[in-house]
Amino acid sequence: MEKTEHALRIVIADDEPIAKMDLRELLEDSGYEVVGEASDGFDAVEECRKNKPDLVLLDIKMPFLDGLSASKIIFQEKLADTIILLTAYTDPEFIESAKDCGVSGYLVKPYYEKSLIPSIELAVSRSREMRKIRAEVERAQERLESRVIIEKAKGLIMLRDQKSEEDAYSYIRQISQQKHLSMRRVSEMILVRSI
Repeated sequence: MEKTEHALRIVIADDEPIAKMDLRELLEDSGYEVVGEASDGFDAVEECRKNKPDLVLLDIKMPFLDGLSASKIIFQEKLADTIILLTAYTDPEFIESAKDCGVSGYLVKPYYEKSLIPSIELAVSRSREMRKIRAEVERAQERLESRVIIEKAKGLIMLRDQKSEEDAYSYIRQISQQKHLSMRRVSEMILVRSI
């Protein structure tokens, strides 16, 4: 596979230097760009902070901070788009823990190019879909919260100034336009002022 300008940017974290070197070679030969490497979970988190990769491949068992803990931090802080764990362990407890850490894939060593590359592509694709869904949910929640705040401010103006609902809304909209603030921000200020 040739390198494209849209090659996935990857951070590899494994405490076994030879495994890390082999994985890097396999990934680069497949057209991916390895932008960082780490030997423990702390360094993996820092590499992700520095490089904001599309994908981070983490060994579960690493010194200082294990791959599961690093995954949780990387997921919560949105430091990488996709997280895949690479491990020799198939214990159900590891798999269950991985589900709670934002992990998109779980590959058991030894892995081979024929299975690794399709697994990476599938995990990245699923992560992108999930990110879109999460973003849509966040936008919907934001709109709902804004609507509730505007409605509260509108109700307060109606009571305080004996205005109709339409006039109260127009009042908020007018201030919003004059001050170049969102209607939500204006409403928040109106509500704070009334306390």
